[in-house]
Parts: sequence; C-alpha cells; structure tokens
Amino acid sequence: MDIQMILKPEAVRVLSAVSSKKRLLHELGGIAESVYKLDQSLVIEALQERESLGPTGVGNGVALPHARLDNLDEVVGALVLLEKPIDFDSVDRQPVDLAFALFAPRDAGVEHLKALALVSRTLRDPSVCAKLRANMDPSTLYTIVTEAQAAQAA
Repeated sequence: MDIQMILKPEAVRVLSAVSSKKRLLHELGGIAESVYKLDQSLVIEALQERESLGPTGVGNGVALPHARLDNLDEVVGALVLLEKPIDFDSVDRQPVDLAFALFAPRDAGVEHLKALALVSRTLRDPSVCAKLRANMDPSTLYTIVTEAQAAQAA
C-alpha cells in the first residue's frame, strides 16, 4: 500500500479559515464529499464519534483523524495544511497544523490499520513535516507526501 493509492491530489488542501477542531472536521467532511462522493454529515459524525473515544492529535503538530464508514469500498484520505495551528487536544498539547484524515470501509479490518500506520510513519518524519509546512501549494504538498513515503519504502 502506498499513499498514492489512498490520497487523490484534489483531496489535498491549504485552509486559512479553520479556527477549531470542530471546524476542521467539517472541512474534512466537505473534502470527503466533494472528492470521494461521501455523505458529508455522515463523515463528520463518524469523525466526531472517533474523536470522542480519544483525540487523534498524535503530536508535533500532526493529527490523524479517521473514521469507518458504510458505503465505502476502499480506504481513502485527505491531507490538510492549516495556515494557523489549532488546538486539537493532542497528546503533547501542541497545536495542530497538519491533518491527514483517513476514511475506511466499516469492515476494512487490517487495511485501515495499514493505512493508518503508513500515514503515521510518513508524518513522523520531521523533515517531511518541515517541507509540508514550508509550502502552500496543494499539488506541491501532494508531491512531498507521496515522494516521502516512496523514499521511506526504498
């Protein structure tokens, strides 16, 4: 599995008007609807439900919100860079400015976990995060994250 399989270029965005975790989850729902034709309200509800189990802010300014959904055939994702970091109840209490959301079929099992591990491993690399934060162009962000994952695999 590689990031290109789960992330479409049009699902990468730079957002300037996000001021809260709730607003970010709504934006991710909107991306899921426009790019992957998922029901925005169901996506938001599933993301909020997952967050209620424990925050998905993994530290160092990165969040990995994820949800399992009905009517989905494969794991898909969205990458967002926030111009202004927001509080996300992260494990290290640092604000979040990078979020990679994953949406998986309800019965995805191990595929969901593989995708989560792949994204986590990629965004744990400080140099990858620094490159992402230094760019405001979605197509450049897509290239950075997909090439970084390919380089790690090599």
